[in-house]
Amino acid sequence: MNPDVILKVSAKSTPNAVAGALAAALRERETAELQAVGAGAINQAIKAVAIARNYLKGAHLDAVCIPSFVVVPVGESERTAISLMVERRVLEDKAAQA
Repeated sequence: MNPDVILKVSAKSTPNAVAGALAAALRERETAELQAVGAGAINQAIKAVAIARNYLKGAHLDAVCIPSFVVVPVGESERTAISLMVERRVLEDKAAQA
């Protein structure tokens, strides 16, 4: 599955800003990918997914993520990163079911 949007997250990334970008991408597309190298960056990426879920509630959407390893270029070398493939889910309206 190839995402339409790849967001690269660093240890210095602000989770709220990443969450906003992720939520905006998921409002328009089915998937987005977060890529993070290192423990600090992975921490910020996971926080961003949790925050984005709150941002998406108003649009009756939720986000789920599938983690995997990917190799990414960093300068002249390559590093192993964590990829979080984030997919949107439509929340069922409880009022519509009643």
